[in-house]
Amino acid sequence: MRSALHLLIIAILLFGGAWPVTKAALTHATPMWFAVGRAGLAAVVSALLLAALRRLHWPRRADWPSVLALGFLQLGAFFVLAHAAVAMVQAGRTAIISAVVTYWLIPLSVIVLGEKVPAHRWTAAGLGLAGVAVLAGPWAVDWTDQTQLFGHLMLVLAALFWTLAIVTTRRFPPESSVFELLPWCFALATLFILPFALVLEPNGGIFGPSWPFMLYIGLIVAPIGTWCVIEVGRRLPGAVASVAFLLVPAFGVLVSNLWLGEPLGWDMLLGGGLIVASVVLASRE
Repeated sequence: MRSALHLLIIAILLFGGAWPVTKAALTHATPMWFAVGRAGLAAVVSALLLAALRRLHWPRRADWPSVLALGFLQLGAFFVLAHAAVAMVQAGRTAIISAVVTYWLIPLSVIVLGEKVPAHRWTAAGLGLAGVAVLAGPWAVDWTDQTQLFGHLMLVLAALFWTLAIVTTRRFPPESSVFELLPWCFALATLFILPFALVLEPNGGIFGPSWPFMLYIGLIVAPIGTWCVIEVGRRLPGAVASVAFLLVPAFGVLVSNLWLGEPLGWDMLLGGGLIVASVVLASRE
């Protein structure tokens, strides 16, 4: 539990700030090509690091369920949906909804993994979702706007794909460490996203002012943050992990408020307080 919480803190700091950075980058980049660059750079840097450590190897037979789930679902499908949505939805809202695996992970952990969730963790999940509802501010969204509606639906689906990857790695744990599987996962994700970029954005790309953001996301956030998130999902019980991940969007909203000037008010304070309370409650044995 303690080692997983340390990794969670790193994930919060990296991924919580990733969507505001991505939103800023999309001023001079198109979403799918930014996602391709993010996954491709992460594949290269993680492969070079493992090669330097003499730990780069082809995935073993028992590793493939995790490699396929992480590559195609958590990284590929998630990146396609979330990067497309961030162009339609506020960065803070994108961070909230795309990271809310609570509404998927707890029921799937019970149904697929047979986990028993004590009453206090169901309560914690309820508190966390209440905090998310306050942060997301659904009353401030024009639900008659088809673009807004479609963007939010894509984010909910992105969270489902992320959850399915977590459940797969727990149901079929890999023989190799997740760190050693990252190059292959990111390579599969790159191959998955590339056709979307070629078809949907034939004239798109990543242009001058966006490259510093691209390098930060691709070289640091994607490989390190993804490894932390995967390990947290594997080490913590489903109910605890799903609630703990709510801290990522809460931090993302704070960064969006401070950097992008997105509104900061009572909803940030109340929603953040509910999420922190839910994590404290869920972490109790």
